[in-house]
Amino acid sequence: MRLLSPSRPCGAALFAMLALGCSSSPEPDSVPSPPSKILFVGNSFIYGDPAGAPEPLVKFFRPGTVTDLNGEGIGGVPALFKAMTVQAGLHYDVSLETIPGAGLNAHYDKKLAVIAKPYDVVLLQSYSTLDSAKPGNPATLVKYTGLLAQAFRAQNPTVDIRLVSTWSRADQTWKPGGAWYGKPIERMALDVRQGYDTAAAASKLAGGVIPVGEAWNRAIAGGLADPNPYDGISEGQVNLWAPDAYHGSAHGYYLEALTIFGHVTGRDPRTLGAEEPIARELGIEAETAGALQRIAAEQLAASN
Repeated sequence: MRLLSPSRPCGAALFAMLALGCSSSPEPDSVPSPPSKILFVGNSFIYGDPAGAPEPLVKFFRPGTVTDLNGEGIGGVPALFKAMTVQAGLHYDVSLETIPGAGLNAHYDKKLAVIAKPYDVVLLQSYSTLDSAKPGNPATLVKYTGLLAQAFRAQNPTVDIRLVSTWSRADQTWKPGGAWYGKPIERMALDVRQGYDTAAAASKLAGGVIPVGEAWNRAIAGGLADPNPYDGISEGQVNLWAPDAYHGSAHGYYLEALTIFGHVTGRDPRTLGAEEPIARELGIEAETAGALQRIAAEQLAASN
């Protein structure tokens, strides 16, 4: 994981630091570099569709702190990420472009003129089953990751492009007719991850894949989250899914944002602290927030 530096020396301060062997104390007149520009491209898993959940809603979390390129006033997971970076003392200019129920092909076909700009970091998230018509098939993901990567690299040859690998859908696993019916709950997330790995390798994405789905798996395996929302949520466990057993709950989206935050910035999510205000604003208890931070940190360490 690579941390984009929030500031760098410039002008006289830079020469002074070089002369002194890169002294750790910048000159008083040094100015911070511009914030790193990051773009989130995805669907309802990025904008935080509540899918019937009660307020507070991640979808409308602090929308004024990010730029919704579609002008829909969405905050979502990008706004959670932004808030986490602010708490960490980092400087990111966060934008998002989302289409509900869409894969990367829709963003390329319909929104390329909107998103193809010079960003420092771009995060891409595609359809939840990889392909709506052929669940588990990564061919479309691989193709459009490549096309989008080409477009973003044309704007900034050094852009850091990463893929966001998402979670197992309970409705696809526990309900008859689901593409992963009869398989363990963790299986879908692992299959989705394999597809994203294939896409990242094909497009030579040095930033790799952000293991959101595997963080969910870890929360379930560790007993923090209930594996099956259809038979009720066990006492002492949280439900990572929304009421539709498809999208994320506030807990699920918070874990997603923590995993993205740690992967992109290189910061340990646990440094935010269990009492941090984002979780409190979402109605997540401090003990649970701390546990979700630990899960994200452990998954990032395991995936590194």
